[in-house]
Amino acid sequence: MRYTGNCRHILLMTNNFSQIDVTVVGGGLAGMAAAFHLAKGGLRVLCIEPESENRDAVGESLDWSAPELLADLGLPMDHLLSEGMATYKKHVILRLRSGATENYVPSDWLARPPFNVELRTLHVDRERLDAALREIVCAAGVTWLRDKVIRVERMEKTITSVVTQGGIEISSRWFVDAAGSGTSLFPRLFDLPVYEFGPKKVAMWDYFPAPEPLEGTTVNADCEGPFYMSWVWQIPINPETISVGYIAAGETVGEKRKQGMSLHEIFREQMGNFAELGRLAQSSNVNPPHTTSFRCRAYGKTNGPNWLVIGESAAMVDPMTSNGVTAALRHAEEASRIILRNRSRRILPWLPRSLYSRRVLYIAKFFNSGIEKVVYDWPIRNRIGPLRAGDVYTIPAWSINNIYSRIRPRGIISTFLFGMFLATLRFAINLCYWYCSRMRPSAPACATS
Repeated sequence: MRYTGNCRHILLMTNNFSQIDVTVVGGGLAGMAAAFHLAKGGLRVLCIEPESENRDAVGESLDWSAPELLADLGLPMDHLLSEGMATYKKHVILRLRSGATENYVPSDWLARPPFNVELRTLHVDRERLDAALREIVCAAGVTWLRDKVIRVERMEKTITSVVTQGGIEISSRWFVDAAGSGTSLFPRLFDLPVYEFGPKKVAMWDYFPAPEPLEGTTVNADCEGPFYMSWVWQIPINPETISVGYIAAGETVGEKRKQGMSLHEIFREQMGNFAELGRLAQSSNVNPPHTTSFRCRAYGKTNGPNWLVIGESAAMVDPMTSNGVTAALRHAEEASRIILRNRSRRILPWLPRSLYSRRVLYIAKFFNSGIEKVVYDWPIRNRIGPLRAGDVYTIPAWSINNIYSRIRPRGIISTFLFGMFLATLRFAINLCYWYCSRMRPSAPACATS
């Protein structure tokens, strides 16, 4: 082994892994959080992650439940702010091309008993946040292997080992898949049921000097008419830097590419649709934007006798929900607890791991189907106006995370009741969507809402 600071890195020729209790595949946010919880609980943890210095981290605008989960990892809100890794997010602004604007702010009553919700959340510089968390994870005694898992060996539904690109075969009692939505090792290996939401999307983004102090996320939406929405975000990730990104259906970006436009030209064109961003678009930054494509989805049955799936390997949540970081940290905490409570068993009990998978699926279905049916697609949005549609989606979404954080469903009854509650909300949204889609498209209500 060689050592860098407090972090242990295993050389590729090392092949003695007999002392490992848990293998975590993936060293992103979910993987690091799981590795920390497991190591803090006394288990010997190996985290496998390729060299990731150039990886583009996303998830900069956080949901209101995220700060408490980050604090559990040793990264409280005050520390992130004082170190310049974050800025306050006190509201969300929806701005339309017509000029109409709505400011979504959590209600004051949430801050009073019995809820006691912190009404502020954060925007974070993900590169610096991930680096800080990596140091904490290393200090907890987690061993890192800079390699890539290319094969998973199994015996029926039990995973026996993983094999890396460097030719190392690793066996352990427990395995956690946090490899991300692009890999999803265990879901593909076991052919898990998958639920997809909306079309394939493309995101492109870049960073600019912050023009002025901001304390909110701004969503600049192109949604005035019966078509699928695209949007441009503004997120102040630290006091000096603002993240600006564009998200649209892959088909929309594909058509522009067929017209001969480069990604840089598409990105600058979209920024130019909004006056404030148009000025930033004229800056000297001529580098191509960071780009990724994704399809929002969730897997069912994300567990087995000795394995669990967490983070984007389990559920990819749409960026507009700001729920990706919260979901990753929740998955990591809940999956780690199941392993720690059953460390003396030969296999993980069926009931707690199955209830975990159901909660992951319930949440992902609610957020992804809600944002698709109410905001992205046109029937509801065009009938009631996008600003009201923002209210229809945002109020339940904030409430769901608050409820989940307070009741912390774990058992059969609480998980079942929580799932029934979300299913009822989804049914109401689907019914409204069906009704609005059967009606003749109305005139856009953006400017008057």
